[in-house]
Amino acid sequence: MPVNTATPPELAAFLAQVAAGQPVAFRETLDMIAAHYDYRPARFHNGLGAERLTNEPGINEGSCKIFAFARCHGLPEAATLALFGEYYRDEVLPNPDGEGHKNIRAFMKHGWAGVAFESEPLTPRFA
Repeated sequence: MPVNTATPPELAAFLAQVAAGQPVAFRETLDMIAAHYDYRPARFHNGLGAERLTNEPGINEGSCKIFAFARCHGLPEAATLALFGEYYRDEVLPNPDGEGHKNIRAFMKHGWAGVAFESEPLTPRFA
């Protein structure tokens, strides 16, 4: 996974943890993003065709931040899903036919092909 040489050590360690398949918590992911990026709410889409979800700015901000962060770091789909922590591990995976966490479920089905941002939600604080 690409890591900028200017990537702060704490962020690099977090990315290495995710790459190694070690579990992370949803809050841990959002805290890492908040510590190293400026966030601007953005409209984004997730899914394809009739299953496409449109998320307005300020709605589903956790998903917006996580997808933007994962895209910024070139994370594969499995690592991106892991960033959702307990929501993915404990609520979505054990309940494959569930209705909750629609953005996670859409990403599981359509992957990166279904994710599109209308503006850039994250700006790194490191160069």
